Amino acid sequence: MSKSIRYQDRMSESDALLWNNERDPMLRSTILSVQILDGTPDPERFRAAVERSLRVVPRLRQRVALDPIGAAPPRWEADPHFDLGYHFRRLGSPGDGSLRALLDMAEPIAMQAFDKDRPLWELYQVDGLEEGRSAILMKLHHAVSDGVGLVRMTSSLVERSREPRPPRSGSSPKREAEPEETAPRTPFEEALEALRYRAEENLSRTQRAAGALRRGVSELLRDPIQAASSARELVGSVGRLLRPVSDPLSPLMTGRSLGVRFDAIRLSLGDLKQAAKAVGGTLNDAFVAAVTGGLRLYHESHGQPVDELRMTMPINLREGEKGQEAGNQFAPARFNVPIGTADPVQRMREIHERVLGQRAEPALRIAEDVSGILGRLPRAASVALMGSMLKAVDFVTSNVPGPPFTVYVSGARVEHMLGFGPLSGAAANVTLFSYDGEVQIAINTDRAAVPDPEVLVECLEQGVAEVLSAS
Repeated sequence: MSKSIRYQDRMSESDALLWNNERDPMLRSTILSVQILDGTPDPERFRAAVERSLRVVPRLRQRVALDPIGAAPPRWEADPHFDLGYHFRRLGSPGDGSLRALLDMAEPIAMQAFDKDRPLWELYQVDGLEEGRSAILMKLHHAVSDGVGLVRMTSSLVERSREPRPPRSGSSPKREAEPEETAPRTPFEEALEALRYRAEENLSRTQRAAGALRRGVSELLRDPIQAASSARELVGSVGRLLRPVSDPLSPLMTGRSLGVRFDAIRLSLGDLKQAAKAVGGTLNDAFVAAVTGGLRLYHESHGQPVDELRMTMPINLREGEKGQEAGNQFAPARFNVPIGTADPVQRMREIHERVLGQRAEPALRIAEDVSGILGRLPRAASVALMGSMLKAVDFVTSNVPGPPFTVYVSGARVEHMLGFGPLSGAAANVTLFSYDGEVQIAINTDRAAVPDPEVLVECLEQGVAEVLSAS
């Protein structure tokens, strides 16, 4: 890792919300990454790489400890019974060893809830795939990290060369420091620590509010009309962020269940970038336009065309010092996107404008404070509120940048990387993962919402073709 990641003792307010949502199985937030390798990793090297990751990434040895009095977010503590054999498992080839068979195996792995008394991750090595390939599946709870953080956390599992790195001449191999383990606390000590944390957080929030008040008063004196307008916009922005919705906009993808289906589409990163460049847009604009184009075709194929659908898209907040923090560094933007626009160029432009509008939402600046307010509600109320916001989302899109160069896992070249994001109440999650000049689009659908996933995948492939034709 080029820069060290800072790990806090407690979850952030937004991480705690993701953790509390586990009370509703439909809101589970499990990330599953899939790496397809051109061979089988060297067993000794790979186990050494896993053990090295345990030393450099404290979260991998930590479990969740709840605050006994509910005054603070959960704390991360060392698992006194940590067992690598539980978290790292080797499996044989599923079915005929094809990608379809591998994804069929991955689906129940992703659906199964984590053991809440253990660290929130699982690693699977799947051997014997077709043409001598193997796969690495990494399952992680979203409360630990977002997709970008997962790439950084697991970077110690991959190498830049097929051959092991030779030790420096005349020097002994560098050994990473073991993570510090805190001593167990009594319930009384835990309660005192939680109260101390909450007092410090309240003081920090008060100081931020005081600073905002001073700036507001200064702005009010300079330009009363603009100051009042800014205050109204902030209130309206928070309202849009938290507004509950009762039903999906899609008349077709309305069912919800605990079942998932995984699919994937592969294409050239350069081709998708070129299509975006042709209209002055971004890679994300082209990606979302391809997804919305596919959804338009899917609804039309069922005789139920739609003009707009409701989408959630994480806005990355990893900037400056904040970008070095472990955990999640995003704000969930939830907004309507055009579906009925058939022209891919016009669709990309419309999406570009709407995404820009979401990035400018004032509520993003105080997303963590808003999460803190929601976290102070009784857990049942908090989960119910989050459910009212999420279960009527039609689909989720996410764009995760992976390594732009070839990497290896203990002697085996990584051919493809996919990242399946959680549904969290939506009908579908479509995640773009870029790696070594290639794009893998991982499609996670709710089986009740999309009973014919093959049709949806075909439509999404046509949506991708529409966007690529723009270049």
